[in-house]
Amino acid sequence: MSLTPIGEPRQKITVASLREKKIQHQPITCLTAYDYASARLVDEADIDIILVGDSLAQTMLGYENTLSVTVDEMLHHVRAVRRGVKHALLIADMPYGSYHVGTEDAVKNASRFVKEGGAEAVKIEGGEKRADLIRRVIDAEIPVAGHIGLTPQSVNVMGGYKVQGKSLAGVEQLMRDAVALDRAGVACIYLEGIPREVAAMITAEVATPTIGIGAGPECDGQVLVFHDILNLTFGPPAKFVRRYGDAAALITDAVQAFRSDVLSRQYPSDSESYHLSKETQQALETVLERKQGMRR
Repeated sequence: MSLTPIGEPRQKITVASLREKKIQHQPITCLTAYDYASARLVDEADIDIILVGDSLAQTMLGYENTLSVTVDEMLHHVRAVRRGVKHALLIADMPYGSYHVGTEDAVKNASRFVKEGGAEAVKIEGGEKRADLIRRVIDAEIPVAGHIGLTPQSVNVMGGYKVQGKSLAGVEQLMRDAVALDRAGVACIYLEGIPREVAAMITAEVATPTIGIGAGPECDGQVLVFHDILNLTFGPPAKFVRRYGDAAALITDAVQAFRSDVLSRQYPSDSESYHLSKETQQALETVLERKQGMRR
């Protein structure tokens, strides 16, 4: 059920409307989705942005981290999500290796997400060092979402999933990164795993909407992983994760109940079975009786 007030048609979320929300101090909501069913449910719940994150490497494909997922794997999920989205802004993650080699590859792969996947923007990790590349992608008429702070594709360089910007030098670098992305013209900036105080400074400094994940409440919006809020992950949650439901328990209970009913022959019941019409049943019985008579 839509949360839009009765009588008010729901507006399509665009890059422009995100910036308007920041100006109007209206919080921006964002969740990940990786398939048609989850995308449709999230979209119908009035979420502003649906992100097909490269986190699907772990949540959907069982990889150890995000580095292994390919462009083709990402596109498969983006296309599925596209079919379930009508109103939210659809952003697709550019996976590791899809923009790291050079600008030409970046533009080519970004265009695939728009042309083949139906994405309305792509997300690229990195600040100052990615600003020129991001400008080139934007010049190709492809909106870009920035991502700074804890950038999972840089996990090997960072030495793990660690909070960024804890030192003065780190804070200064994050500010430079945010300003560089803002000047490059990104649609929004994802701030992940940084101190609340730093995220507040960035949000106040840039005209671009900021979307936080583990970055405190002062960001213009917030994002969480669909599987995290529903307890569909198989490890301890990050500090910033709030669970809003327990789909794992619901699914486990349902599966175990199904198994139990099959083993005890309680499923399917007569009412859950199809039946012959009386006429066909009578005709079949006549045929069977004839066959039995011939055997005698």
